[in-house]
Amino acid sequence: MREILKGILDIHVHAGPSIAKREVDAADMLKEAQVAGYRGFLVKDHYFPTMMGTKMVAEHCDNSRGTEIYGALALNNSVGLFNLNAVDVAVNMGARIVYFPTVSSKNHIDHHKGSFVGSGKTSVPETPVVYVDEKGVMDPAAVEVLMYLAAKDVVLGTGHGTAWEIDHLVEKATELGVKRILVNHPQFHIGASYEQMSKWAKMGAYIELNVCVFKSGSKLGTLDDQVISDMLKAVPLERLILDSDMGQSGNGSPVEGMYNFILLLMNKFGLSEKDINLIAKTNPASLLGV
Repeated sequence: MREILKGILDIHVHAGPSIAKREVDAADMLKEAQVAGYRGFLVKDHYFPTMMGTKMVAEHCDNSRGTEIYGALALNNSVGLFNLNAVDVAVNMGARIVYFPTVSSKNHIDHHKGSFVGSGKTSVPETPVVYVDEKGVMDPAAVEVLMYLAAKDVVLGTGHGTAWEIDHLVEKATELGVKRILVNHPQFHIGASYEQMSKWAKMGAYIELNVCVFKSGSKLGTLDDQVISDMLKAVPLERLILDSDMGQSGNGSPVEGMYNFILLLMNKFGLSEKDINLIAKTNPASLLGV
């Protein structure tokens, strides 16, 4: 059954180095991915752009199997929020996804109350960010970023805002011509309804199904399997992306987490090998344009 891992493209891995404690760094993840036969993986960090690490690993570690390693940028306080210069530099260094605020989002801060496992030790408090006001008006700096992503055809990751923010973000991004959108774990602290997930999928966004957030997926998971069932009903497989969202210290191997979750999807929820190939290989490759 482990043959199912060959060709996986995991586009949400929290590998170090990072200010947050991680189970693996990018080099460790590369070794595991190579053994499993992964096509590739993307490293996400909440505090700094990851291309420096991923490029170093890709160029200086044995990668004779050609496993692809990608980097990304999250627009949090540590990089100046909607900092167009930071976005431009990251994209020109090869960033494949630019995420709207995650750990700096007011929604994230309110949800975790300072106990987020992915947080690092910092001495300057986060300034909570809300980028869509109560009238539905988006921060002009955020709009500029969306215009840039549209012009450069870069993937937008929606981040950790409220469902209200994400809904306006997907609508505005689509209006401005952003072609590739990934809605991050709408079932986990975003508070999105299944109707909203369905709506965003119909608008062309991919919806994330994360291993990490489920009790049956990882040691840190909090969601019941019923959520998986409901998501599979609300979102067509053609718009779903399976990724691990793992790498947190003490949470085990992202590769093993992915494998065990795939077995769950097949044995409990009836997904076929063809279905797994679609959501874990074809769809993420399509999103990244590789």
